[in-house]
Amino acid sequence: MSNPFGIVSDEAILEGRATDAYFERTRATLEHAGRNPRVVAEVTADQFPTGEFEVFAGVHDVATLFSGRAVDIDALPEGTLFDGGPVMRIEGPYLEFAELETSLLGFLSQPSGFATAALEARLAAPDSQVLSFGARHVHPAIAATVERSALLAGLDGFSHVAAGDVLEREAGGTMPHALMLIFGEGEQDAAWTAFDEAVPEDVPRVALVDTFWDESAETLLAAETLGDRLDGVRLDTTGSRRGDFRHITREIRWELDARGREDVDIFCSGGLTPETIRELRDVADGFGIGSYITGADSVDFALDIVEIEGEMTSKRGKLSGDKQVYRTADGGHEVRLADQPAPEDGDALLEPVIRDGEVVREADLEAATERCLADAETVGFGSDH
Repeated sequence: MSNPFGIVSDEAILEGRATDAYFERTRATLEHAGRNPRVVAEVTADQFPTGEFEVFAGVHDVATLFSGRAVDIDALPEGTLFDGGPVMRIEGPYLEFAELETSLLGFLSQPSGFATAALEARLAAPDSQVLSFGARHVHPAIAATVERSALLAGLDGFSHVAAGDVLEREAGGTMPHALMLIFGEGEQDAAWTAFDEAVPEDVPRVALVDTFWDESAETLLAAETLGDRLDGVRLDTTGSRRGDFRHITREIRWELDARGREDVDIFCSGGLTPETIRELRDVADGFGIGSYITGADSVDFALDIVEIEGEMTSKRGKLSGDKQVYRTADGGHEVRLADQPAPEDGDALLEPVIRDGEVVREADLEAATERCLADAETVGFGSDH
């Protein structure tokens, strides 16, 4: 089988085949009519600032998609928080990019949604370790997109091995319930000991302690079994058996501390949300969050022509004219026509990405993360919690 998982190929995306059919009909029509005007098109989610900020992600893939096309592109730097106005501007002959619109919007919409949810999780426990555990909830082909979005938003790591290969980062993780079940009830100590003997020294010794018995009982057995080699314990109790998760976590902390094991961290996972993380952040040391990130709504971006051959135009409900957006000193987000003066205290946000088909701004994930966290503080993202 040449395509066993039915995945749209890189070649189809780059050639413009990963598109909606009406763009092919549009090309045929315009070529028949001999029309290919120079246009300015903008990607927006909201026309005016709304006060509800989201994280902009996916610019690096758009740059790859448009490389070699005779267009100019400006965009917000990746990691910028936005709440309205254009996030990207494309200028060039329309038929240079007509069929790329579908892929372009996909490259921006879903990663921006993932990154926004991940930022909510990050800020729910800013002083704790927070990891992305959600790749199992999406198609394997986009696992690296999930994990990259999580890193962009400031999460400390992720679990997906192949995504780590793509991102050149080491995936993290210790043991699943399957390992404990295979050793069986009453053999938890054997499972933890075998794990300790088998895995590399740089892998944290974090014991899963909620498989068969009371969580405190398994925790104390793990501490006795591994001694000073135990770095932490993980609670991944299913919701139907969890009870008061905060109370369980506090109880474990008490029992460990009472035996002089303040050094053992408590890590929580399993259906967590920013709200549940906030409830636990003073009694747990780290969190794994999955479906909250992968289940995030995509940002509803659209691409619209706003200028044709230098003349302002737009469809109904959209704002005509080439624009610039600004971040003001008070964290505001302001939209103006590109030929209007900038606000006195405003910094222009749309910056060159492509000039005549050449990529002029390379992706920098670390810089994007720094920008995301700084922007979150500037605009007050998550400040109501």
